[in-house]
Amino acid sequence: MRISQQQQQQLSVDEAIASIISGSALAVRSRRQGSHQRSKPALQSSILLSTLRSACLSALLAFMTFANVHAEDTTSWKSFRNGPQNLGVTEATLPDELELLWEITTPDGVTSTPVISNGKTYVGSLSGDLHSIDLKTGKVEWSYRTKESANPKEFAPGFNAPLSMNDKLVFGGDDFGIFHAVNIETGKKAWTFETEGEIVGGSIVIKDNVIFGSHDGHLYCLNTHTGEKVWAADTGGPVNGTPCVIGNLTFTTGCDKPILRVFNLETGEEAGEVPLDALLLASAAAKDDKLYFGSDGGIAFALDWQKKSLDWEFSVPNRKQQMQSSPAITETAIILGSRDKTLYALDRKTGELKWSFQTRGRVDSSPVVCGKRIFFGSSDKNIYALNLEGQEVWKYYAKQSITGSPAIVDGYMVIGTDSSNGRILCFGKK
Repeated sequence: MRISQQQQQQLSVDEAIASIISGSALAVRSRRQGSHQRSKPALQSSILLSTLRSACLSALLAFMTFANVHAEDTTSWKSFRNGPQNLGVTEATLPDELELLWEITTPDGVTSTPVISNGKTYVGSLSGDLHSIDLKTGKVEWSYRTKESANPKEFAPGFNAPLSMNDKLVFGGDDFGIFHAVNIETGKKAWTFETEGEIVGGSIVIKDNVIFGSHDGHLYCLNTHTGEKVWAADTGGPVNGTPCVIGNLTFTTGCDKPILRVFNLETGEEAGEVPLDALLLASAAAKDDKLYFGSDGGIAFALDWQKKSLDWEFSVPNRKQQMQSSPAITETAIILGSRDKTLYALDRKTGELKWSFQTRGRVDSSPVVCGKRIFFGSSDKNIYALNLEGQEVWKYYAKQSITGSPAIVDGYMVIGTDSSNGRILCFGKK
């Protein structure tokens, strides 16, 4: 039986607390047995020791709470890149050899990235359907359509944007500019919010709010319970990516000019601008107060947003094609795909090339680092797994192009193909 990191932390804390409580009990018995011989200084020392033990117990209890809050839930994947920093990394465990567990055909394919929670995966398709699917069996629990109509063949706006979710609702924008909130238990509409442009970027849930951008040139913050607008910020142009969050700030760009705009999460007020050397098409990722992203000019950047300066930039001479893949960020590397058919791994500190992996099609799929493997798709119709040295360790021929990105939890990986009659694929161990 596998014990998760969270369970290991809990066991360690419980053992430490048990040890302290046991020690305290021995001390009490000792005091009772020898109280008639104890001098005043010895009594004071005993009281001090007891106080220290109590303080230590309180500290351990506080640590236990901290560990439980901050330990990653490897059974869920609730946003495009598995968290508000868009790191694209998970501590979940997958089988060494992945097998196709089930597949579901969709009329127009899937470019959106699924979300997963409580044994269910939620997948939006270009046909305008949002499905709730049992992760183990592949059974569709319910389906929601962006267009409420008695005619199932009537055209419905599609889900191109990645999904996000909280404990009650799943969120997604469609290509007509409507943002949907759907009850995860019933599949019924909780509320919708209309923007004036296509929504292609994902959303991020922060406490009771959900934040996303639209091609109408605004970044929106809505109340998750009611769908009411908390604020809307002018981004100066269409927003393509998923917002990236650091502390009380979120970062996004419009397509009007190469400028990174910084907004206050609570008020929506612009907190600053950082000039860039190229337009940002995909989502940025944040680690250690640095932002990492690819660009329309085929250049990858590391940006110190506080100093408004570049730490480094990377490109391949004579091969500067768009980078629509969002990077995965580890302690030592930034990993992202390019339309030059290549997945790149760069040193996170210096930007130097660590390795590259060539496919036979565009790599718009955003890679996910799961343990010691990297998973991503390509328009060459393959899903790949590489080790951290860039060597292929697994490949699945999906027969259709892949633009979307994987969602990974313990034992399962879900990804979609984007061709006509594309499929939702789930991998694991049979």
